[in-house]
Amino acid sequence: MSKADKIFKAMCTDILENGYSSEGQVVRARWEDDGSPAHTIKRFGVVNRYDLSEEFPALTLRKTAIKTCVDELLWIWQKKSNDIHQLKGKIWDQWADETGSIGKAYGYQMAQKYKFAGGVMDQVDNVIWQLKNTPYSRRIMTNIYNFADLSEMHLEPCAYSMTFNVTGDKLNAILNQRSQDVLAANNWNVVQYSVLVYMLAQVCGFQPGELVHVIADAHIYDRHIPAVRELLTREEHPAPKFHLNPDVKDFYDFTTDDIIVEDYVTGPQITNIPIAV
Repeated sequence: MSKADKIFKAMCTDILENGYSSEGQVVRARWEDDGSPAHTIKRFGVVNRYDLSEEFPALTLRKTAIKTCVDELLWIWQKKSNDIHQLKGKIWDQWADETGSIGKAYGYQMAQKYKFAGGVMDQVDNVIWQLKNTPYSRRIMTNIYNFADLSEMHLEPCAYSMTFNVTGDKLNAILNQRSQDVLAANNWNVVQYSVLVYMLAQVCGFQPGELVHVIADAHIYDRHIPAVRELLTREEHPAPKFHLNPDVKDFYDFTTDDIIVEDYVTGPQITNIPIAV
């Protein structure tokens, strides 16, 4: 059975049984439909490990839209864009202004150039340069939580930092996330950054290793609790088979068409998940 399912179930059970409720506190988030406070139950400092050499960590309890979430990843890491018109999905619409911009967030930060050992380049190109030229460095990382620009971001980054580390022929990574809506976004982010590890490993000459996901505030919204409890009762299925087009040798040439997912059997989708903003 899928190890991603087991990790997800264990995390959600821990949050529900041992988490801290924000009821009675003043919270920023509001429900989009009526503006009422969106309370959560949370655990601090959740760490989940996924061995990408063993299986691809897509949930089977319900379907994760793998190509759609990778399109968002490429929007940030490859297009380095903050313009929602360059994104196929609609998940960023509520944070965009009338021009379609989300401000100086996410892809905007990836596009900024700095002086690195390999020359003047942006953070993505620096990661690729280091993986090809100094792969055993302990300084291969990105960070888009730029304090100087926070006031001009329509949403401060949730998944804000990646640290890459090579062990033998395997590329490993740590994804740091300040906050996560577990029902809506957990496996979405896990799949995105797992695919990123696969892509960078392929173009830089490595095999996929581990993805370690560190979440400072892992929370379940009060209106999501029934759906999470129902997910916990569902049958698990084997993890899907995942491949990338082996002909792609340049990170900037990848498209979602280069993703091959086979034998992805899941439970029914949960629709109309209320989103707090």
